[in-house]
Order: sequence, then C-alpha cells, then structure tokens
Amino acid sequence: MTLFITFISILQTFSISLGVGSSTLAIINFFAAIADGVIDATERRMMGIVYVVLRVAMVMILLTTAILISIEFTQGGIAEFSTIIYAQLLALVMLFVNSSLMTARIMPSTYGPALQAGSWYTLGALTALQIVGIVNFSFFIFLAAYITWLVLAVAIVNGIMSILAARRKGSLK
Repeated sequence: MTLFITFISILQTFSISLGVGSSTLAIINFFAAIADGVIDATERRMMGIVYVVLRVAMVMILLTTAILISIEFTQGGIAEFSTIIYAQLLALVMLFVNSSLMTARIMPSTYGPALQAGSWYTLGALTALQIVGIVNFSFFIFLAAYITWLVLAVAIVNGIMSILAARRKGSLK
C-alpha cells in the first residue's frame, strides 16, 4: 500500500507541476495574443493546445487527490484531515468552477485568467509546503493569504492588460 500511495503522490505532484507550468504558458500566450488586439488562428490554436494540457492536468489532480483523500479518510476519518487537504480542495474547487465559467464565457477575462493562474500557483505552493512538512496551519490564515493572492493576481493581470491596451493605442512605447 505504501508503494501505491507513493506512486499516486508522485503522480499528483507531477500533475500539479504540469498545471502550474501550463497555466504560466496559458497566461503568457493570452498576453501575447491580445497584445495586438486580435487573436489570430495560430494564436488560438496554440492556446487551445495549452488548454488541453491544463485540462489533462486538472483531471489527473482530481483523480489523484480523490484517491489520496479516500485513503486518508479510511485510515482516520475526516477528523484527521490536515488544513492542507482543505486548502487543496478549495483551490481545486476554484480551478474547476472558474474553468467551467470561463469555458461557458460567463467569467469575464478581467477575473478568469487571474483566478485560474492564482489557483494553480496556490496548488504549487501548497505542494511545496507539504514537501517540506508545513501542513499544520490555520485554515483562516490560508484563506486570508489565498484571497490576498487572488486579488493581487487580478491586479497584476489587469495591469498587464492595461499596459498592452495602452501600447496598442500608441500612448506607451
């Protein structure tokens, strides 16, 4: 059983790494595509490939997390869950809900890409914390940090989008 848990944990870590990297490429591709004000067919195609990779990463994270949580639940019940599990679940829910809203074109580009990137980076940070053994922290501290990080991500993404829009209009060189 230990070998199986190790394998699933490694697969989960790889999936989160794939998601963080793909999310980085997605947001960079998004900025590059909107820089001239038009997303052409080639840009759309490349962005589509990155989105497929992101979806694969999301499915793998969902499966591996479900397996690891079910094992943890059978060994100690929900009372034994650490804060990091709840934090990961919140970030995963945010990833899936936001992704669905973006796909349905309900989530505006003012928030969607930043929330997605911020949630991916949060999962990456949580994985790093877990690796170094920092798993016992307050959920409310995590929540405050997560919300702060998402607000900052929205500000950064919208700031970059504003700079790109100003360059298109010729007011910035």
